[in-house]
Amino acid sequence: MLDGRPDELRSLHQCLAGAVGGFSAVVLSRVRPAEARYSEPGADAKDLSLGRASRHDRSVPPVAADLLTSLLREVSRSFYLTLWILPRPVRRPIGLAYLLARATDTIADSEWVPVTERLGALDALRDRILGRRMEPLDFSRLAAGQVNPSKLVNPVTPAEGVLLRRVEEAIAALEGMPDADAAEIRGVLTTITGGQELDLRRFGQVRPGDVRALATAAELDDYTYRVAGCVGEFWTRICRTHLYPSLALDDGKMRADGVKLGQGLQLVNILRDLPRDLRTGRCYMPADALARMGLVPADLLKPENEARVWPLYSEWVIRAESHLAAGWAYVTALPRGQVRMRLACAWPVLLGVMTLQRLKAGGVLDPSRRIKVSRSDVRAVMWATVWRLMFGRAWDRLDAWARSR
Repeated sequence: MLDGRPDELRSLHQCLAGAVGGFSAVVLSRVRPAEARYSEPGADAKDLSLGRASRHDRSVPPVAADLLTSLLREVSRSFYLTLWILPRPVRRPIGLAYLLARATDTIADSEWVPVTERLGALDALRDRILGRRMEPLDFSRLAAGQVNPSKLVNPVTPAEGVLLRRVEEAIAALEGMPDADAAEIRGVLTTITGGQELDLRRFGQVRPGDVRALATAAELDDYTYRVAGCVGEFWTRICRTHLYPSLALDDGKMRADGVKLGQGLQLVNILRDLPRDLRTGRCYMPADALARMGLVPADLLKPENEARVWPLYSEWVIRAESHLAAGWAYVTALPRGQVRMRLACAWPVLLGVMTLQRLKAGGVLDPSRRIKVSRSDVRAVMWATVWRLMFGRAWDRLDAWARSR
């Protein structure tokens, strides 16, 4: 939703560091002791950055610590803000899972490499993650082999190239994690890579100029679960274990809402990126629904067909809104003393809500129009969430505030 550059993200981080610490102390003074027990009052601003190893990271070998700090910041783009604000006990497992998922995603998106080679690389990395392969991996060709990157839809960035070259260090960091956390990371990455593999098999062999669509809504629902919904489950379990293991929560509802939160964010990306995906031969609008409207996937390449496809597109906007509403219920169900968790979950949900509002304005098939929230919107979301932390009802209404922007 926002493609932030690392220097701008660091500036936002520095502006918010002191504010979050101060507001955290105020909020924690207003919550019940049982909630505050698992939170982090008065965190030192210097220890907030993912660019430095915190006291929880000092057991990590120096090379791995660098991997989980500065390189993670470079490859995570706007999601860095969410990773940065996470409570320290969950930063390492969530950050490492993100880093490995970014590596698998970079492999899947290396469009200058034949599909069979990408599938083989994905399979090899998955086996390495799961401990089924002992031989070290060498992805230097994937990291440096792109030709004419300016003509590619998803060129590998310099930071992603570094990540591919250093993927063995990420594997070593995984092997050094506590068994329970490592098992959670391996589980979620198995699901994610399964979704990436399916996506490559469906769309990887599409000839230039052709467009292939998912067959049904069920396939789209399955895809969004595999690449994003499962992350909500992983996130929920990791945070439950490390942050509030004894609090009374409706765990079943939290997991279900966490899944919808992830799926909602992925749907926002799909709806926003529709024109770009179409030009790479991918259509995530279900083919059976398009056929009922007298359309074929290639018709969506023509911006003048927007009026014809708009009813179907609107259905998926409504689906995404429903998922994000469940995601907001997830946010408000988090313990009030978990200030950092609330912010980490609130920011992507609210930015997703704002992006959907912009998509409703139209122009969704126009490849020259990139629909996204602005940097000023991101700052507005951050400040709106921070100052409302101490006001329960004002915080609960933030989703309505985002819809009005």
